[in-house]
Amino acid sequence: MQGDTISAIATAQGEGGIGIIRLSGGQALEIAGKMFRPASGNSLDSYASHRAVYGRIVDEDERTVDEAMVLIMKGPHSYTREDVVEFQCHGGVMPLRKTLALTYSHGARPAEGGEFTKRAFLNGRLDLSQAQAVMDIITAKTDRSLKMAAGHLSGQFSQQIKNFRQEILGQIAHLEAAIDFPEDEVDDVVTEKVAEKVIEIRNYITKLLKTAGTGRILRDGLMTAIVGKPNVGKSSLLNALLQEERAIVTDIPGTTRDSIEEYANVGGVPLRIIDTAGIRATEDVVERIGVEKARQMINDAALVLALFDGSRPLDAEDEEILELLQGQEAIVLLNKSDLQSMVTAEELSAKANVPVIEISTKENHGLDALAQAIQQKVYGGEVIADEGSFVSDERQANLLRTADNHLAAALQTIEAGMGLDFISIDLRSAWEKLGEITGDTVGEDIIDEIFSKFCIGK
Repeated sequence: MQGDTISAIATAQGEGGIGIIRLSGGQALEIAGKMFRPASGNSLDSYASHRAVYGRIVDEDERTVDEAMVLIMKGPHSYTREDVVEFQCHGGVMPLRKTLALTYSHGARPAEGGEFTKRAFLNGRLDLSQAQAVMDIITAKTDRSLKMAAGHLSGQFSQQIKNFRQEILGQIAHLEAAIDFPEDEVDDVVTEKVAEKVIEIRNYITKLLKTAGTGRILRDGLMTAIVGKPNVGKSSLLNALLQEERAIVTDIPGTTRDSIEEYANVGGVPLRIIDTAGIRATEDVVERIGVEKARQMINDAALVLALFDGSRPLDAEDEEILELLQGQEAIVLLNKSDLQSMVTAEELSAKANVPVIEISTKENHGLDALAQAIQQKVYGGEVIADEGSFVSDERQANLLRTADNHLAAALQTIEAGMGLDFISIDLRSAWEKLGEITGDTVGEDIIDEIFSKFCIGK
């Protein structure tokens, strides 16, 4: 447990029906008792844990600040495993600020970003992977990203890591037993069994690492650029994917002169979509800057949606875009399938050297096929496994790769016929690296860095 009591507003800024202020620490009940008057007339500390109590928040002069409900959660049966009190006030700026100031004047200190969850981790309620998932749940943008975060929070991912560590620890124990009793002369038998187990663990880690790219996309969104020449329907496609009129659509070329960025849920995949200016030669200084940004975005984006107008013959501007797509991860779209066709999908596919999807942003035709193509890109055509067991960020992926390298080194040590203690060193290094994922062997500086990314109040 931590020595002091922390306090913060736990709900979003602005006006709302309810605003919550959270206290956690050894003095949480005492501080709450100084500023809250239950309507029953009883003292707050007389109530049992996990009770909601109605009453008034008062200042130092016993003047009412707000009517509120107070939730009492006594440790260790709380989010932080400390005594926790939550004030459910009216969700206006002034009552929340005044109530928060009262918690400070009675002995609490302002909570740092993510400090409540950090305390839950330090007090053993969550491991580090579960703690990271708390913020992922808050920021989830699609049902699948929420499913992945919820799976991590429930321990689905970290349990796999703990199983790996337990298996490795078992092999270390076998090696150390053989070292302690050399008269048994079973080195070959021990090393053979250790090698079999290490290969098995490495195979599991390889499968897990294959989910890393998908996991990061579900967590952070896939950076996607919509490109094409003017008036091919780029802004209309953005609006269709967002299902709202976000971008201005006109028949005037060059309407979009700068990049527009939005998040969209397409087939369960969160896309960070950037609608770019139409690529063409122009004398307009502002539009020319937008066109250069569009060209650069083709190189920077993880996925390019390249749009072509099927109602007009391909021209030099289209040819330039096809050149820019070379070597890029792209989906080619032939728009305006509702109009008289001047370019067929087969003709465009032959030039682009990739399959072409025919769409109509006006009639929302072909968008399901586009969603399937995006899913194919993200999931790699494999059967979609349970997202709750995916690797969700680069830190986890790097630690898994490093642990796998140590396991590979252990196999090389066995093949070289080196001593059992050298094999044990490699295995212990892998065991420690996996422990950094769950927080069992992680340093304080890494912990501080992870929780610094959390919002205050969580």
